[in-house]
Amino acid sequence: MTSPEDRGPEEQAGREPGQGPEDKPFHFTDKRKVDPEAGAAGGSAGDDAETDPLAGLDFEPSDEAEVDVAVLAAKAEAAEHLESLQRERASFTNYRNRALRDQEAARTKGVEDVLTALLPVLDDVDRARQHGELTGPFAAIADKLDASLEKFGIERYGKVGEEFDPNVHEALMHQVDPEATAATVNLVIEPGYRIGDRVVRAARVSVVGPE
Repeated sequence: MTSPEDRGPEEQAGREPGQGPEDKPFHFTDKRKVDPEAGAAGGSAGDDAETDPLAGLDFEPSDEAEVDVAVLAAKAEAAEHLESLQRERASFTNYRNRALRDQEAARTKGVEDVLTALLPVLDDVDRARQHGELTGPFAAIADKLDASLEKFGIERYGKVGEEFDPNVHEALMHQVDPEATAATVNLVIEPGYRIGDRVVRAARVSVVGPE
C-alpha cells in the first residue's frame, strides 16, 4: 500500500497518469441513418444490395456538366436538321432536273409537230428553188423561213454524192453501176429534216451502187 504522500499529483486528483486536466475522453458517434423497421444502422443486408450505393451521397452536377449535356443535345439536333436539309435539297435537285428534262422534251415535241405540219410547204419551196422558180420577194421569204428553222435547231440534210445511210435516207429508186464501190445518193427527191439527232423525216433519194 502506498500512502497519499507517496502518490503523485495526478493520482491524488483521481486521474490516470498521462492524462492532463485538459484532455477529454474519446467518443465515437455513428451518424448513419437507422432503419426503424430493421433496427440497425444502414438497414439490412438485403436493402444494401438493392439500394444504389451512391444514393446517399449529397451530389449535385456541376454547371460545367450541365453545359456539356446542353452542347451535346444542341449538336445532335443540328445534325438532325442538317440531314433533313440535305434530303430536301437532293429531292429538290432531282425534281428540278426532271422538270428541265420534261420541259425540253415538250419543247422538242412542239417543234417537231410544227415541222411536220410545214413539210408540204417546205417541199414546195425546195422544188421551186431547184427549178429556178424561186426569185424576187419569194426567195427572200424562203431564206427567212430557213433561218427561222435553224433557230429552233431544225436541220435540212441530203446532198448528191453522199454515201447512202439507211438510218437517215429512204431510197425510192436504185440504179446499178458496175464501177461503183458503194451506194451513193445521185438524186435528192425530198430533203430530210432532223432536230438534233432525232430524224423527223428521212431524206428521200435515188441511189446508185454496185449490183
